[in-house]
Amino acid sequence: MAKAPALVVDTLTSEPAALQAEWLSEVKRHGGTDHRISEAELAQQGRELLQLLAAAVATGTDIQAEPWRGTREFLERLSRSRAQQGFTSTDTARFVFSLKRPLFDRIRAAGQDAAGLGDATWATTELIDALALYTVSTYQKSREEVIIRQQEDLLELSTPVVKLWDGVVALPMIGTLDSARTQIVMESLLQRIVETGSEIAIIDITGVPTVDTLVAQHLLKTVTAIRLMGADCIISGIRPQIAQTIVHLGVELEGVTTKATLADALALAFKRSGLVVARAKTS
Repeated sequence: MAKAPALVVDTLTSEPAALQAEWLSEVKRHGGTDHRISEAELAQQGRELLQLLAAAVATGTDIQAEPWRGTREFLERLSRSRAQQGFTSTDTARFVFSLKRPLFDRIRAAGQDAAGLGDATWATTELIDALALYTVSTYQKSREEVIIRQQEDLLELSTPVVKLWDGVVALPMIGTLDSARTQIVMESLLQRIVETGSEIAIIDITGVPTVDTLVAQHLLKTVTAIRLMGADCIISGIRPQIAQTIVHLGVELEGVTTKATLADALALAFKRSGLVVARAKTS
């Protein structure tokens, strides 16, 4: 593990309050503060990071080493909170990068020889760059986690299974149908069939913009799963363009009941259930 020059260690450990004030002033100068984070919170973050840096840098400059664990964990928390607050990765990294100038000013003011000054400056540059890059990396992971969670939430919201009548449920599909969404659709629909004891499930694809071979295969898999549960399935929303596409692709929908509209599918479901819908007589 590379040892940090003594000048770097002294710079980080001496007069921490003054260094913190200079650092936060630099953060503000670069627009690193706004209504999303208070000055008190920013000051607390700066104070905590400086304390962690002062303790870790005395052991070396390898931020992946065990003595740097506390610093890494702090930067991970910082990145996650900034991602949730809507800051960009640049904003998050700038918080760390802004520490460079105050450190450089103090190193230069120490008045050491050129060699010592160069070593301290280079070591500081490598250290701050490594910390900022670690922050960006953690920020990106946090954003990816947020995006994945949002996608999962949207998938669940876009696959509502509605109970239309006793024994009849419907799933209106909107948007593109891919493998991941098919799995969610299948699980939601099968679970709802079990909960309601339904014997007929309607899958309405009116809101599906295009149907290709892959989409058709996904639909067939869902129909097969529904039948294995002892229920029947009707696919509605087969528009002329979709019908032509299915024929052109050579997709076999033999044995699958299809209807042009959801109303037609519901009427068929009522008929299979032995129900008759009649207009009420008016006096």
